[in-house]
Amino acid sequence: MFTEFFDEVVVFSIDMRVRFRDIELREGMLLRRGDRWSEWSPFLEYSDAEAAVWLQAALETEEPPILRERVPVNATIPVVSPRRAAEIVRSSGCRTAKVKVADPNSCLDDDLARLASVRAALGDDGQLRVDANGAWSVEAAQRSLTAMAAYDLQYVEQPCKTVDELAELRTRLRDAGLDLWIAADESVRRADDPYRVVEIGAADVVVLKNQPLGGWRRCVELATTLGLPVVISSALETSVGIWEGLRTAAALPSLELACGLNTGRMLSDDVVDRRLRAVDGYLEVGPRPVPSAAALARVRADAHRRAWWHERLNRCFDVAMDQRR
Repeated sequence: MFTEFFDEVVVFSIDMRVRFRDIELREGMLLRRGDRWSEWSPFLEYSDAEAAVWLQAALETEEPPILRERVPVNATIPVVSPRRAAEIVRSSGCRTAKVKVADPNSCLDDDLARLASVRAALGDDGQLRVDANGAWSVEAAQRSLTAMAAYDLQYVEQPCKTVDELAELRTRLRDAGLDLWIAADESVRRADDPYRVVEIGAADVVVLKNQPLGGWRRCVELATTLGLPVVISSALETSVGIWEGLRTAAALPSLELACGLNTGRMLSDDVVDRRLRAVDGYLEVGPRPVPSAAALARVRADAHRRAWWHERLNRCFDVAMDQRR
């Protein structure tokens, strides 16, 4: 039972400002041990086995080494109008932006218009990335990225679903003379063998997420052994979860690229009074966030959702304990 380990649990339910990855309402749990709060917020459709891996991050008892006091971050641009996309970039203070593309509710022309607007807002010296969440076939990816190359992309994140497709696309792009990095996200964190992306030359960058990979220790291990540039990203978390990812980024042996941790503003509310927000393109690590009573009162889920999450935590806690043995 999770009550043997955690002193307090709170179920939150927060509206997204804009639908993102088909999510309009972000739910999860805050878990307290003593004065230490953690977040557990696996997506609703994930199995207990996968959700239990997310729980490992909250079960971690040791603190990581902090090698840097602040972390560069990117602005994240959902599927919005070109005008709104430019506003997000300008208000973020970030010199790197990641734009969601290949959404079912969008099309290539829409994506290109959004990219043009973001590139104009960033200027020529800003870094521009796109994220397709594995939506393209190899052929569609090559066609789309050839059109998007006019906007000087830094990399494309998870353009195709499988590792083999990423490797094929990477070869095709090189053969066509398109010098564009491929970043692997799901192909690392949801893979039985995360090292295959390196073995078959499927990626130039890896995207790691603290909760989905089970905590900072696993992220640092992968960052060290994969041998590729690393980006630490959030999983649409509150400031409590984002801080844990920020702390992981601060523990990496090296950090060359801006991280995808500036996502707090995508939620309509937060569990703390002062949410984590970037200043001049950086997030300060700072002390561990502590949820406030006023914020928790605003975002606390109703009785039905609290019961659902408590049952899920009980099941996943048992699975997580078995995983640790």
